[in-house]
Amino acid sequence: MAFDYMTVIALFCLGLYCVVTKTDLIKIVIGINVIESALVLFLVRIAVSPGDQAPIARLGSAAEPLIRFADPIPHALTLTQIVINAAVTAIMLSFVIKLYQAYQTIDLAEIRRAKR
Repeated sequence: MAFDYMTVIALFCLGLYCVVTKTDLIKIVIGINVIESALVLFLVRIAVSPGDQAPIARLGSAAEPLIRFADPIPHALTLTQIVINAAVTAIMLSFVIKLYQAYQTIDLAEIRRAKR
């Protein structure tokens, strides 16, 4: 259980490290994607506890009122987040393409120097 949260923290820190320290725009986009993946993993992890069952209605389920069900809301939010992540990644990559067309480089330091 703690391993799952440590994985989320490690992925988040790795993505944050890429965003903060790298100057290549593609690597920054990859770092942001790693952060987004850590958040998806976190949402999936908090949705299910050991012993939970899928929230599917079954015939005769009224006779078993003490069954614990997994919360379906985080899973729905996770699917929404995955779609939003794909759209954000596409927009970021289109910005990288436009910057490359304008400055002939994807290095952020060189773009800043050329802009001055």
